Amino acid sequence: MKVFAISDLHLSTSCNKPMDIFGGSWENYWQEIVKNWKETVTEDDIVLIAGDISWGMTLNEALPDLKEIEVLPGTKILTRGNHDYWWQGLTNIRKNLPEKMFVIQNDSLKIENYVFCGSRGWTVNDNGEMAVEDKVIYERELIRMELSLQSAKKLQKADDKLICMIHYPPFNSKFENSGFTALFEKYGVNKVIYGHLHGKNVRAVLSQTKNGIDYYLTSCDQVNNKLTEIY
Repeated sequence: MKVFAISDLHLSTSCNKPMDIFGGSWENYWQEIVKNWKETVTEDDIVLIAGDISWGMTLNEALPDLKEIEVLPGTKILTRGNHDYWWQGLTNIRKNLPEKMFVIQNDSLKIENYVFCGSRGWTVNDNGEMAVEDKVIYERELIRMELSLQSAKKLQKADDKLICMIHYPPFNSKFENSGFTALFEKYGVNKVIYGHLHGKNVRAVLSQTKNGIDYYLTSCDQVNNKLTEIY
């Protein structure tokens, strides 16, 4: 069993919001992802999707996008992104999820010797200062992340690998420490995947090791619409 990751699929099967208006890198991007996915992933593998999954505003609008993902190989584990407005009512989401698809929110999931956890996160500013409304969301997301990590530690056995998903980068553009990186280190996370960053001009590093933790940027346009192998 292998673990792969990708994020920011921005699917819009039931709503007219094509991504190619953002430039050439988004032309036929979903077809490219599907091709790579089918060539890379088997039914025994796991694919992590760290947010911005669907443009749907409601679960009913998002379900056709989730079904697009469902037919692809592997077990899928999802966390929320800032554009996942359909992500409301966890019980209802889980009730309607396609087969072999799971969502994480304030909790965790264990499959074989891997434990998965995560939360949406929030912007980490370069200057260390935040507007009041941003600080409130940031601190709330730290609480949610810690709840998920606490849940994961209860599931984790001695040889299990702990993988955390966060939509926003857990550090600023200078890759400085944050409350999120402190939590990852506190709970002994092995690997972190994140997304949210787009375009040619972002300060992006696809993979790096920071204080013993491996970090992977998996925004689909940054990884040329190919899945990243994590394990």
